[in-house]
Amino acid sequence: MGTFKIEGGHQLSGEIVPQGAKNEALQVICATLLTSESVKISNVPNILDVNKLIDLLIAMGVKVTRHGNGIYTFKADDVNLEYLESDAFRADGAALRGSIMILGPLLARFGKVYMPKPGGDKIGRRRLDTHFIGFQKLGAKFNYSFEENFYTLEAEKLEGTYIHLEEASVTGTANIIMAAVKAKGETTIYNAACEPYIQQLCKLLNRMGAKITGIGSNLLHIEGVDDFHGAEHTILPDMIEIGSFIGMAAMTGSELTIKNVRYDMLGIIPDSFRRLGITLEHINDDIYIPHHEHYQIESFIDGSIMNISDAIWPGLTPDLLSVFLVVATQAKGSVLIHQKMFESRLFFVDKLIDMGAQIILCDPHRATVIGLDNQIRLRGTTMNSPDIRAGMALLIAAMSAQGSSIIRNIEQIDRGYENIDVRLNKLGAKIERINY
Repeated sequence: MGTFKIEGGHQLSGEIVPQGAKNEALQVICATLLTSESVKISNVPNILDVNKLIDLLIAMGVKVTRHGNGIYTFKADDVNLEYLESDAFRADGAALRGSIMILGPLLARFGKVYMPKPGGDKIGRRRLDTHFIGFQKLGAKFNYSFEENFYTLEAEKLEGTYIHLEEASVTGTANIIMAAVKAKGETTIYNAACEPYIQQLCKLLNRMGAKITGIGSNLLHIEGVDDFHGAEHTILPDMIEIGSFIGMAAMTGSELTIKNVRYDMLGIIPDSFRRLGITLEHINDDIYIPHHEHYQIESFIDGSIMNISDAIWPGLTPDLLSVFLVVATQAKGSVLIHQKMFESRLFFVDKLIDMGAQIILCDPHRATVIGLDNQIRLRGTTMNSPDIRAGMALLIAAMSAQGSSIIRNIEQIDRGYENIDVRLNKLGAKIERINY
């Protein structure tokens, strides 16, 4: 189990370039399974979850060539479907939640696919019903073995249809899109997720030969086509990492420039940080955060306590609520953090309370934070990273704290953040990686 030892209280200074978006990478890499021709993808982040998915595709027979830093070519001209029935795949597929997105393209191209129940963060229930209901509406036969935790999908042919999603699931939408692009006729998906990741996936698929309209909205129209060809694609900067750096800069009193952020694709994220009192400037395609001695949380017009909650896009992404919560601990004022989507994601606040934060966990979904306004600094402690996003929030807390902290189980952080200790140390952080 890897460990970070963090010496708190150091201000950062300089410029940092965000990695490629993790969630987009998982989707577009799976999309390469739709064609036997080469698909070149740039700005692929070097993180555990993405590397595991690439290894999984290699084990399936996909030819993967690495051209340079973050640039890969995928050629799925000899996919070994028998591997999907092997014990090795049961272990490899179950270790990565993102592996669920191989279902759509393999079902569309080969008419059958097998999948063990995927793993991932322990942040509460994450239903897969949306995926399988969508596949069934397209004409697939579905079976799930409770004894073996194994899914089977088969379809002689997929037929276009009208699908009204019960929930605007990002991965569910992506999976259904990748199946529908080869279905006969037209498919309409209503209440589709429309995050930038989905928009990017649709744009890549169109370059590969798909016919998708309505991109960027929650109503997609897909005209099925038979043949897909090669294409090139560049992954967006990771908006979750960008948001993490904004919060980190403010909480550590640092002056920081985040480069090449694709500001037009960040949605409500910058304004949500401004509601916490954080000053940030949009310069060209960069975000500049000046040194903050203090930052004050806004209140609503009627004077009531600020409420920051997650919502489907274009609302605030739930992946950043952990960062908002920890950054609020040193703000002036109070805020209610409302995590609607996952009932276990706020349970990491007990570690912040141990560090001296004033937080009331109201229930599994809501926490009230009373900011300390930098009058009382958090104190270093020893803790475990429970998931990717909480791990980054705890790292931010440790960097701002008085004294040293230990964060164990940093493999969770490595799943979503590329060489984070090396990159932050170049800016002035004091993070030591200890491998046991």
